[in-house]
Amino acid sequence: MKKLGMGAILGVARGSTEAPTFTIMEYKGASGRPIVLVGKGVTFDSGGLNLKPSNSIYEMHMDMSGAASVIYAVALAARLKLKKHVIGLVPAVENMPGNSAYRPGDVLKSLSGKTIEVLDTDAEGRLILADALTYAKRLKPSVVIDVATLTGAAVSALGLYASALLTRDDALAERLSRDGETSGDYIWRLPLWDEYEERVKGEFADIKNVPGGSTSRYGGAIDGGMFLWQFAKELECPWAHLDIAPRMTAAPGDELAKGAAGTPVRLLLRFIEQS
Repeated sequence: MKKLGMGAILGVARGSTEAPTFTIMEYKGASGRPIVLVGKGVTFDSGGLNLKPSNSIYEMHMDMSGAASVIYAVALAARLKLKKHVIGLVPAVENMPGNSAYRPGDVLKSLSGKTIEVLDTDAEGRLILADALTYAKRLKPSVVIDVATLTGAAVSALGLYASALLTRDDALAERLSRDGETSGDYIWRLPLWDEYEERVKGEFADIKNVPGGSTSRYGGAIDGGMFLWQFAKELECPWAHLDIAPRMTAAPGDELAKGAAGTPVRLLLRFIEQS
């Protein structure tokens, strides 16, 4: 990762004694351009130096739910012997407030070459996904979908029964929404209009990881998606972001055991089957 220049992943990982990893899983059941899935793998999210409050830090060992869903989607495609080419990318870190932790005000240089101004160390998931999205380009994908428990704002917007979908590709949005209805992993689209792009432009770097200022808490799920779009726009293929924070754990009425809900494995598998 250091040799490649994955400065965003390495920056987030600095505060932990646990080394970061970048896992590439490939199932080649057919030739052609692959479906690439990218999963946020924050194995525990303390918030870093912007430490989470007590009522938000519980269950943050599940901040790797996006990575888990990608791992299982690729594994299921292989077990079912689907005639598809699927690659999973899993950037994994622990976000901790150690002596070497990255700080608000730091500037990280991402794999893309873009510089990122850190305003909030608790907006770390989008940083590690940025390097993974840039890496995905070299795989010549047909489509890229990233999955992450990215924002509490998505929970505020949608409650506990649907994940947020953000994409600039209407056809991909329609496919994913249809597959969400069929599979039971419901999703709801939020906008990624040009008007929101100004919010992620940096003052001292190319972009910033949160808008900052008095409006920073407004539209946080959109800000996260717009940040990722700054890297995904270089992919030369359709891209979508799934913010699964609302569905990280089972909700009342799900008739599931308490704990992780496994979202959106069913949706991803359906999408792979139908591609």
